[in-house]
Amino acid sequence: MALDVKTKDEVFAAIDKYDVRFVRLWFTDILGIPKSFSINSKELEGAFDEGMGFDGSSIQGFARIDESDMVAKPDPTTFQLLPWRPQEKAVARMFVDVLNPDGTPYEGDPRHVLKKNLGRLKDKGYTYNVGPELEFFYFKDDQGTEPLDNGGYFDLTTLDNASDLRRDTVLALDAMGIYVEFSHHEVAPSQHEIDLRFMDALKMADALVTQKIVVKEVAQKYGYYATCMPKPIFGQNGSGMHVHQSLFKGNKNVMFDAGDQYHLSDEAKWYIAGLLHHAPEITAICNQWVNSYKRLVPGYEAPVYICWARRNRSALVRVPMYKPGKEKATRVEFRSPDPGANPYLAFSVMLAAGLAGISNKYELPAPQEKDIFELSAAEKMAAGIGSLPGSLNEAIGITRNSKLVKEALGEHVFSAFIENKTKEWDSYRIQITNWELERYLPLL
Repeated sequence: MALDVKTKDEVFAAIDKYDVRFVRLWFTDILGIPKSFSINSKELEGAFDEGMGFDGSSIQGFARIDESDMVAKPDPTTFQLLPWRPQEKAVARMFVDVLNPDGTPYEGDPRHVLKKNLGRLKDKGYTYNVGPELEFFYFKDDQGTEPLDNGGYFDLTTLDNASDLRRDTVLALDAMGIYVEFSHHEVAPSQHEIDLRFMDALKMADALVTQKIVVKEVAQKYGYYATCMPKPIFGQNGSGMHVHQSLFKGNKNVMFDAGDQYHLSDEAKWYIAGLLHHAPEITAICNQWVNSYKRLVPGYEAPVYICWARRNRSALVRVPMYKPGKEKATRVEFRSPDPGANPYLAFSVMLAAGLAGISNKYELPAPQEKDIFELSAAEKMAAGIGSLPGSLNEAIGITRNSKLVKEALGEHVFSAFIENKTKEWDSYRIQITNWELERYLPLL
């Protein structure tokens, strides 16, 4: 049962009611990898008042060893019971804000990065809603890619293990107050998708971190393994995380205009133009792994060409068709991100790109409704259709020179991210792969 907890007092009431023995404090490093430590519920009063100290020097992208003292302060609005844990002496979780010892926000905390960007947005009178479509794979174990099913897109599979895993995952998310709009089998064997109903970007980032943990926990309970690796199987579609996004002022969706042929306001058109203009700069954040670029190739549904459309799913940005009476559903779908991204940072840079479009009133090019994969290089050039970076190295090189990304992430996270990804590429490029041995060893 989902809890509607908003204050510290309500947290303590829930702890008493559900006999909570342990509380796990959650946060992520700059790559979005979940981190946690558990405290006795009796320590929670001190955690709320003063925070819980921890050593940040071993957390990726956090502090150097000579400035490693960090403080984790729980956010009471994120209190929920963990449904996969025993209900007797229950376990709960809360997300934390990471602070410096003097109580100021720590600049290396990804959650703080998103809160800071949303604060700037609030000053403009907007709220930012997002709805990601998370794709992932189930495998027999973490040692290989043996699938649990051979289903395809929207297949109604029999009552196999994969169907049970997805059902139990949706029920667990529901128990934690995370509303699932729908779920289904995806294109590749053993690939699935669970879509969350749109909400405020900070709540959604917390929900997305939770969703990925729940997917893995439920799979583990059944003795299987779930992964959000962007491209685990050669020759099959990779996993994406299309992100639907909209801007509101109060209850009004500012992206809707009844008089426009596309039902898009000027703000929406400028926002789309901003996403397109800055797409190469933000790709390293939205697709942050070497493996991400095995997915971003033509021929496997992943968008690699920088253009927009309404029905054309080969475009980078898609605007779902308007349904009469559904003005609040008007939104922009950015299709390149993958589920390996850190949602706090990815939402921050997508928002920054869209807002740059609005601030500078970028001109929106005409939509491309033809299948871009079928166009020749000359036709794409004539239409002004560019491409996303083809490798992590190329993406890092573009992001390194991006003023927009640096401002969105802040100096600390920006520098730590670039350093980490440069090391990842250097480590990858010295590897000798089976493909190279099979191709070159017999010839050379």
